[in-house]
Amino acid sequence: LKFIFGPSAVPALDLVDQRSVTRVTSPSGRTAYQVLGSSGKLYTCYSSCHFCTCPAFGFTVLQKSESLLCKHILAVYLSQAMGACQELSVSEEQLTSILLAEEEDEG
Repeated sequence: LKFIFGPSAVPALDLVDQRSVTRVTSPSGRTAYQVLGSSGKLYTCYSSCHFCTCPAFGFTVLQKSESLLCKHILAVYLSQAMGACQELSVSEEQLTSILLAEEEDEG
């Protein structure tokens, strides 16, 4: 993993070991992932479009194109593959609030 994903591999595995990945689903089937980062901040990841709200994703992946993903997205993919995601069912309104809260943090 480290050969393919570089420096994100070990921190991502740590996040998986700590069970920091939560799959959030709504009754309509919409899904997002929340990852509790090592700093204690909660980041929202979308595996369907390969996006994370963390600063490292914005800088390293989007701006500099130095990496394919951040440790949070890799942790989501690993958790999915290993069946290690926490599960949280929320209402449509709650999921909307989660998604809008991330936008407000960025803006």
